Amino acid sequence: MTVGPLPQESALSIGPISVAPVDVPAEVQDIVPAYESQGVWRLAVQVFLEHRLAVIGLGIVVFMVLFCFVGPLIYVTDQTTTNLNNQFFAPGASGHVLGTDQLGFDLIGRLMIGGQTSIEVGLAAAFIATTFGVLFGAISGFAGGFIDAIMMRIVDAILAVPGLFLLLFLAVALSPITIWVLILVVALVAWLIPARLVRAETLTLRTREYVQAVTMMGGRGTRIVLRHIVPNAIGTIVVNATFQVADAILLVASLSFLGLGISPPATNWGAMLSDGVTYYADGYWWLIYPAGIAIVLTVVAFNFIGDALRDALEVRLQKR
Repeated sequence: MTVGPLPQESALSIGPISVAPVDVPAEVQDIVPAYESQGVWRLAVQVFLEHRLAVIGLGIVVFMVLFCFVGPLIYVTDQTTTNLNNQFFAPGASGHVLGTDQLGFDLIGRLMIGGQTSIEVGLAAAFIATTFGVLFGAISGFAGGFIDAIMMRIVDAILAVPGLFLLLFLAVALSPITIWVLILVVALVAWLIPARLVRAETLTLRTREYVQAVTMMGGRGTRIVLRHIVPNAIGTIVVNATFQVADAILLVASLSFLGLGISPPATNWGAMLSDGVTYYADGYWWLIYPAGIAIVLTVVAFNFIGDALRDALEVRLQKR
């Protein structure tokens, strides 16, 4: 009895087993990485939300932005014309919830326009300082050698000068002080820290395989820095940027407290704090506490957000 060949449809086979590759539709190939990326970002958001203080800080920042930029549209006050008949009204007197200052300005309205200046300068100065510092540090770390040494000595030389002294010198040299001059002065002092942080990150990233592969294929240094090094240092950059905003608000307050802020009738929280200290001994306590509390709350809120972002982005990078 002879047994013929098995049918091709049979599951049995004689000899080595070979498995044909499975063709995966392109649509599925696109969906899987997108799903994985979406899951990583969802995990990062979850880690951020687990930080209760960061959520509170985010709520404080949102409240401050709405209070300063939307509040004047609802609570309308005159912040340009002085009225000495209304000076030093206590909180609650004559319809002024937080009272009035030495020029008769309503203190809530003063807090609003002062907060506009502080937040605008803080955000703009942090953006400029972070952008310039990131590019400076990335170029320095990627170039290495003599170029890196020269660029870092420049940073070290500026850091050797006390920050407050440098801030005062720039403010006096660039007077009269406008909001744009204030932004420039703060940014010129604040870019040094992100430059050093990104330079240290770049020294590690430039040894990675993907950077070396792009270099061997003839990729230009500009492309490598902008497309491969900076995006992979985004965690450090974002976290430092939040701290830069908080530091910029404090620097603006320091300058204004020392009398080098923008000219009246414009104001900011630091100038209000300075005025409040002048009259605090006379019993006008409401001139100092609102501005001081606003500065502390905003700065602490940005620091809480920065701490949570650092943890969230570290989790995201570990899961990539």
